[in-house]
Amino acid sequence: MSFEMDADVIVCGAGPAGATAALRLARGGARVTILERSALPRQKPCGGGISTRVFQRFPYLRQALSRIPSRAISSLYLEGPSGDVFRMRSDGDAVVLIRRIEFDHLLVSLAMDAGARTIAPAPVVQARQDSSAVTLTTRDGRTFRAPMVIAADGVNSVVARRLGLNPGWPTGQIALDMMEETPTTALRSADPETLWVFYGYGGAEGYAYVFPKPDHVNVGIGYLLSYFRERVEEHPYALQRRFVGELRERGLLDGESQRETFTPYLIPVGGPLRQTAAGRVLLAGDAGGFVNGFSAEGIYYAMVTGDLAAAAVLDAARGGASVPANARRAYVRAWRREIGVELRDSVLIQRYLFHSPAMMDRVVRGAKAYPEFAALLIGYATGRLTYRAARREFMRRFPSLALRFAWLALRAKGEGSRQGRYQPQR
Repeated sequence: MSFEMDADVIVCGAGPAGATAALRLARGGARVTILERSALPRQKPCGGGISTRVFQRFPYLRQALSRIPSRAISSLYLEGPSGDVFRMRSDGDAVVLIRRIEFDHLLVSLAMDAGARTIAPAPVVQARQDSSAVTLTTRDGRTFRAPMVIAADGVNSVVARRLGLNPGWPTGQIALDMMEETPTTALRSADPETLWVFYGYGGAEGYAYVFPKPDHVNVGIGYLLSYFRERVEEHPYALQRRFVGELRERGLLDGESQRETFTPYLIPVGGPLRQTAAGRVLLAGDAGGFVNGFSAEGIYYAMVTGDLAAAAVLDAARGGASVPANARRAYVRAWRREIGVELRDSVLIQRYLFHSPAMMDRVVRGAKAYPEFAALLIGYATGRLTYRAARREFMRRFPSLALRFAWLALRAKGEGSRQGRYQPQR
């Protein structure tokens, strides 16, 4: 690659998507600059759970993760709205819990060790592109130009907004997550070896969780933003404090909620944007809507899309002419092939489950009644089964649900066409 500009590629955002993209680019010989709006290391509100299949997709991560505190979890507690409980224990680690301030800085450090340049703080406020480059302008007036940009600047991506790729998230396709990440000296889980999830907390379209980390505990509640605005009257922190109090009365938590560690944030859960690449810009991570609509897990998909975007740019540059067009096509094909169906299905599952507490209870009871459900879930979470393989086996064992999902998929395809949303092919 040989461009006479600030960099061959600018990566906007130093989260998991941006840092992973920068690492892949730097290892591929590109001159890459990361622009991050905040000083590093920076905190990012997030549950901080990653399915352990990440280690199969990114083998280098297992050794790198030894440099920061983390906790591997093999036990899941899932509670429905009526109090029915499903407990599952895998024969190996299924989820790894991290703090984003530490995990993100680790990934950025790996990229910098490989040769990436990082400029922070550098909050981008303007973005434009022409026939030869993309120009990004920061709040203090600095400008940066590169032939390609990977925008990984989060759910409120300035790049996506300025270039017209995201006109704004509909309130029914974004979740409000209200979470505190509190030191265990003030608040701790009664069972730090278990990941706790409560579906239907406070009504339909809601969930809550407790993620016990080595020195902190993440406790949170989430709702679709549309539901929260229409149906929830409590102030976010009042709701959080009540939830913590209820868990303490049940003996699941010990200690007090801490207002200073509480941070509401938004998660896109409606599936990827219809347009995730345009001109010389590729969107990765939350900026492109790459989040599991059912579990709200975003870190894994951020890393995958960051890696795929970087690979597409590198491969296109080696091909010579029409680098932006080739990179766009390659990137969209790659993410659709690897995670497109998975993300589409996650949105269908979200719609299937969250429309009524009764449906959530049925799922919890069904999980208890069918041990093979847990086996499929464990295989998928740990990477022993690809999503497609787990999906095929699930449909084979539960044909009535397969018919229900087929109907939901057809309905969603029609809605997606009318709304201009992406709908992956089977």
